[in-house]
Amino acid sequence: MSSYDLIIQGGRYFDGSAAPSAIRSLAIKDGRISLISAEPLDAGLAKRVIDARGKWITPGFLDTHTHYDAELMVAPALSESVRHGVTTVLVGSCSLSMVCSEAEDASDIFTRVETVPREKVLPILRERKSWSTPRQWREFVERQPLGPNLISFLGHSDLRVSVMGLHRATDRQVVPSEAEMRRMEKLLTEALDCGFLGLSTMCLKWDKIDGDREWSKSLPSTYARWREVKRLNRLLRQRGRVHQGAPNAANPLQITRYLGQAIGLLRKPLKTTLISLLDLKGNRSLALLARLSGWLTNRLGGDFRWQLLPTPFAIYADGMDVVLFEEFGAGEMALDLKDQIERNKLLQDKKYRRTFRRFYSDKLSPRVWQRDFGDAVILGCPDTSLIGRNFAEVARERGLHVVDLFLDMVVQYGRQLRWFTVIGNHRKEKLRRMVQSPNTLITFSDAGAHIRNMAFYNLPLRFLKLVKESHDEGQPVMSLERAVHRLTGEQADWLGIEAGYIRPGDRADLVVLDPNGLQQDLERENWDEMQGFGIQRMVCRNPGCVSHVLVNGRLAVDDEQIVPELGHERGFGQFLPAR
Repeated sequence: MSSYDLIIQGGRYFDGSAAPSAIRSLAIKDGRISLISAEPLDAGLAKRVIDARGKWITPGFLDTHTHYDAELMVAPALSESVRHGVTTVLVGSCSLSMVCSEAEDASDIFTRVETVPREKVLPILRERKSWSTPRQWREFVERQPLGPNLISFLGHSDLRVSVMGLHRATDRQVVPSEAEMRRMEKLLTEALDCGFLGLSTMCLKWDKIDGDREWSKSLPSTYARWREVKRLNRLLRQRGRVHQGAPNAANPLQITRYLGQAIGLLRKPLKTTLISLLDLKGNRSLALLARLSGWLTNRLGGDFRWQLLPTPFAIYADGMDVVLFEEFGAGEMALDLKDQIERNKLLQDKKYRRTFRRFYSDKLSPRVWQRDFGDAVILGCPDTSLIGRNFAEVARERGLHVVDLFLDMVVQYGRQLRWFTVIGNHRKEKLRRMVQSPNTLITFSDAGAHIRNMAFYNLPLRFLKLVKESHDEGQPVMSLERAVHRLTGEQADWLGIEAGYIRPGDRADLVVLDPNGLQQDLERENWDEMQGFGIQRMVCRNPGCVSHVLVNGRLAVDDEQIVPELGHERGFGQFLPAR
């Protein structure tokens, strides 16, 4: 009889802390790390042996900002993340969970924001959503054959709608009654009792509601007065749990409310993480101010982290269907129109075009997008002669203002016009400095959302590549051990969950990867089917990099292939409650 279920032989072993790595062999039994040896282990002691010579053995990566809330109902393998070494995913981000609200409400606050088709999500929710409390949701996910492990926030928009109804929750004149506030507190307390990590809120008003009832209103969380948020924060602070938020980009000073709650002078600090630290092309001073604010908050006794995407923030758009246009009035006017004929009529109106030009040229207003069509490359168009060119070049050639050219092309080609721009994290040296900040979490993949955009499923690999390249160039930004720690043990410790390490006795969530595979283009666009939805989505494919992934001691990726059992039978992952 074999002593172990699996042996991983002779790889460079990272334990999830910043401790020095070393060549080690690992033995796994009953889902946990049984032995770590400096000497090769006898292959006859295990049912299976993986040769990891020349490779790295790391803890499974944590992806602590995803929107897999709908996908885990129909395709719980979540294989697009698992194939890149992610063994724990966090749902319920950005005030959006699918826990307390009714099916149609849950769909309408999710689908337009995360650009997953309503006609796909709503039938799934109507068919499968039988729960309306955090405890019932946890019971549901524990029956799901999960691929990775699962952790969750309770979304404030979800919570608010379930208590107040969609209409009242999106009416700026309505304040929740005392009975409604107590109901929200009761549901949040139940969520914390069930092991939810905390609460996610939203102040960014660009994110809009789908459906026919409250179309184009901002998310319900944005309508809450701050005293409502503070009242819910008291529960988080008492339990040492986390508040995830998103400030209003149009009002930079609004961030002080979040930071004021995080500060721990004369009281227990509130763990707070905000979206997002970005080196924006449109506002180069913002990253510095954000870093200073995080540093000052923690110096004043806070427990604060910015979420940081460790790769260029690339945006893909089909016509005008991208959230960038929600940040200024003229773009918002167009996106508020569902009917394509009405929208095209607006886009051709001369008065509207003058308004659009004014917003486009206003360089002083708060912005995320740099509003430069000269920095936007055409990737797809029925007129193939335009592919690979930017809008400004074509406008000069035709003697048009670039705004007029863009709007003409949107009217003519609609969603067949596909284009690309990078809005931030474009300066490698600046990004390398940013990832060194201890006041950040390396996260913000948005995995599971934005079907034709933002394919950051391999975010951990992109971060490791960034750090490894700095070593190859002789200017390391941090040790490789510290880089692995930032993706694993550091985040698990801060969130308060059992994950992120591979030491004797730990759950065997781990990755075997070839560091030479990090040399390839990890940003290359790929497409594959979104299981359970019947549509194609933009994904990542990195052959020659991640060879094996274990979740709870079971092989989820074997020789770079997702195993057929993932997402079936009893599941590989489990719900991980906050400690």
